Amino acid sequence: MPVFAYRGLAANGRSVAGVVDADSVRTARGKLRERGIFPTELAEEAAAVKRTLRDYFPSFGRRIPPPELSLLTRQLSSLLGAGVQLVDALAALADQSTRPVTKRLLSQVRERVREGTSLGDALAIHPETFSDLYVGMVRAGEAAGALETVLNRVADFSENQAEFKAKVTHALTYPVIMVCVGSAIMFFLMSYVVPQVATIFQQSNAALPLPTVILIAVSDFISGYWLLLVLLIAGTIAGTMYGLSTKRGRRLYDTWLLRMPYIGGTVIRVLCARFARTLATMLQSGVQLLPALTSVKHVVTNGLMADAVEESRTSIREGHGMTHPLAQSGLFPPLLIEMIRVGERSGELESMLERVADTYEREVERSLDQLTTLLEPLMTLAMAGIILFMMLAILMPIFQLNQLMK
Repeated sequence: MPVFAYRGLAANGRSVAGVVDADSVRTARGKLRERGIFPTELAEEAAAVKRTLRDYFPSFGRRIPPPELSLLTRQLSSLLGAGVQLVDALAALADQSTRPVTKRLLSQVRERVREGTSLGDALAIHPETFSDLYVGMVRAGEAAGALETVLNRVADFSENQAEFKAKVTHALTYPVIMVCVGSAIMFFLMSYVVPQVATIFQQSNAALPLPTVILIAVSDFISGYWLLLVLLIAGTIAGTMYGLSTKRGRRLYDTWLLRMPYIGGTVIRVLCARFARTLATMLQSGVQLLPALTSVKHVVTNGLMADAVEESRTSIREGHGMTHPLAQSGLFPPLLIEMIRVGERSGELESMLERVADTYEREVERSLDQLTTLLEPLMTLAMAGIILFMMLAILMPIFQLNQLMK
């Protein structure tokens, strides 16, 4: 259905703006008049952008950034807690927003709710912004009559996940920058500086030391075949991305990642923390276990672990517990399995999952701190060793020339 953007005057004389779904301009004007809005500007949103950029980038210009979404969720919860009706609360959030994308999306959600659609179904129309987890929790909150509480939990969960992700990203930023900067410097030295120095040494017709011979050979190779190296790197990246897009390639990558020394254990703890935190939040919000596991399966990004979660769903559907399939996979740590088993028996599964999520998040932070602490001196020593080798390779022939001149 076409979407029309409008500007107009409300019955109290206040200027309003938003969007309305309608089959035609005439229908849109009729809808607005029914709401007491007298449109001064009304135009269908341009479809050209949808036929170009959005064909290739479905989320282009349509997604609310996660930090802003968390803030909007908390504000909506506060408005509902203050007794404001849902439609009015959505209208207030749309009016106060300064981002066109946010204003348009909230206006569309408000229109759906005004027409009788539930909030969860209205949000589900925008999967690029509202995940299955978000929509499922909102639907559970609506069914239980506790939408305000559930929205607060969604906001808390989103902020905790964003903070945890930021810590992981921060820990890995320094090593990545060091590798990129170091590689760029080495490439510049080997392709530009070393060839000029090598020309001087070769004109002397003196026997060169082995380090100098090695350095000149590597430099000649990089200078002569730099285009081939660039194409080889680009081909490797493209081939890797294509392989990851296939089911078999993704499975091989997931298996290799979990088996890597030290890295594999950290990845498992990250995914287990995400699994436990997400499942606990959904259960606390009133989502049933089977639908909750369906959403959690998409949060666990490793295919092997996601398959184990799916098997646990099948086990629950057949009347058994969820711990046996998780333990049989050999991927989930014993602590998580034991906490789930105790939670199922005691009826406190949510609190047990919260505790194990806290435990794994702390372990991940410690592991990343240790990894960063170890990588920084190792990378510094590696860079120092390469620079020392290059200095010796350049200075040793100079010392030899000085000795010959004497």
